[in-house]
Amino acid sequence: MSQSLDHTVIQAAAVALRNARATRTPVDPISTRFGISGLEAAYAVAETNTAARIAAGGRIVGKKIGLTSIAVQQQLGVDQPDFGVLFDDMEYLDGDEIPMSRLLQPKIEAEMALVVGRDLGDEVPSYGRVLSSLAYALPALEIVDSAIADWRITLEDTVADNASCGLYVLGHQPIAIGQLSLGELGMSMSRQGKTVSTGSGAACLSHPLRAVYWLACAMARCGQMLRAGDIVLSGALGPMVPVAQGDAIHAQIGALGSVSCRMI
Repeated sequence: MSQSLDHTVIQAAAVALRNARATRTPVDPISTRFGISGLEAAYAVAETNTAARIAAGGRIVGKKIGLTSIAVQQQLGVDQPDFGVLFDDMEYLDGDEIPMSRLLQPKIEAEMALVVGRDLGDEVPSYGRVLSSLAYALPALEIVDSAIADWRITLEDTVADNASCGLYVLGHQPIAIGQLSLGELGMSMSRQGKTVSTGSGAACLSHPLRAVYWLACAMARCGQMLRAGDIVLSGALGPMVPVAQGDAIHAQIGALGSVSCRMI
């Protein structure tokens, strides 16, 4: 095993991230603290914590694509997408109250959620095969949350930290994938009634379906696959913004509809 994938180092970094979330105490970047360098090592840390969560009873319900918006990449100083795992206890629905007690240093962004209609397979797919596997789109909010102090992250830090995933909120009404031009939909998100973020479907790797295609190919290269019923969060449609207790968030994504939540 190479030094970058030393088992002891991977385990130590994973434990540090788990403890940070359990105690709600952010830690210094693991990329420097543990010498986690390169995506292979970063994803190994993330997979270690995914396995630990499953062993504790967690159930995977989908994937999130991160860093698809140029605006968010610029905010965090990275230059490519990543992906993380969605667990069943991360999910909330439109209008729900979101407990701040589950989060460390949250920020929120408006996204599209895509629902997988059938298993995709574990080979690198064509774009057409990806499209044929998707059933519905929903408006969504992702509450991103880093275990790294002050969001001082490199790409390796966010990948290792499950793509900085916290919680997510889904709208109620699904719309068939082919019914709307998802890349042309405008997005406006407000906090306490004041607009704080705007964007469009095109901000997400030029089109949300292209983002899902990127994910399916990236997963296949890791021997993984999207399955029927999985939720895929597309990535941000505009800049993410901080949230605090008491904030009421509302996002409108064109004809796809709206989604709201309140932080408590």
